[in-house]
Amino acid sequence: MPHTTLRTKHFLLASDFDKTLSFNDSGLIVSELAGISGHAFEKKIAILAAQNLVQQGGELAYLLVHDPEYRSRVRREHLVRAGKEVRLKKNIRQLSDILREGIEGYRFEFHVISAAPQEVLESALEGIIAADHLHGTQLLYGNEGQVDSVVRVNAGYGKVAVLDDLQKLLQLGPERIIYVGDGSSDLHVMLHVNHRDGLTIAVSEARDVAQTAKRTVLSDDALSVLVPTLEEIVGWDAGRIRVFFEARGLLIQEWDRTRTDWLTITSVPVPEKGRLSDVAAS
Repeated sequence: MPHTTLRTKHFLLASDFDKTLSFNDSGLIVSELAGISGHAFEKKIAILAAQNLVQQGGELAYLLVHDPEYRSRVRREHLVRAGKEVRLKKNIRQLSDILREGIEGYRFEFHVISAAPQEVLESALEGIIAADHLHGTQLLYGNEGQVDSVVRVNAGYGKVAVLDDLQKLLQLGPERIIYVGDGSSDLHVMLHVNHRDGLTIAVSEARDVAQTAKRTVLSDDALSVLVPTLEEIVGWDAGRIRVFFEARGLLIQEWDRTRTDWLTITSVPVPEKGRLSDVAAS
């Protein structure tokens, strides 16, 4: 009988950073390190959102360039230090290792696409994910170290552009794309991936993103995104997934499968008593 070789299927798994691989907003940390209160930051963000002046997720980059308070106070060292202050989810390194090593006929390129400044990403994920796999907002600095201009903001459609560039670089079909995100700034890229038969995973119950993503998984552990990946892409059942985790010294203690029903209920005129049967029949 001739020997057959299983051909390895190549995928790109791209993830957002803030509140996807981390628990907090890096913009909030940058603000506080520069002596700007979190309340002031959130107020400025709310104003920008109401004005629709920038794409969701790109607010920090806008403030760094255009807001006098940020221009006068924030320097590159604040961004680097903010990366060290970010509280990361558990097991990002192990997730990266597993994806790099591959899974029985499947190989995954793991990249991070975020509106957070590149300096924040590289500082936060130093020694965990290679810098050339991190795609953050690119900034240029003036002579005094202040942010002078923005080269590229990876928010909204900007994330779509980065994802398309990576797809071409890796020579992958659109159905070989997996995207993981948590909020409104991920909607454009999720819709883009869904439209081309890729897999989208939400790590938040935020209504807009949870309704857009094909799968939702909630956990404080970065390895959780492997569950829908192994189910939807590799085709494993729950038992085999548990064995996979246990073989690596990990135990899935709780795995609650629930469906969230999003309802909007409004008042309507009450039918006349004698016409209830007519309403039910219709």
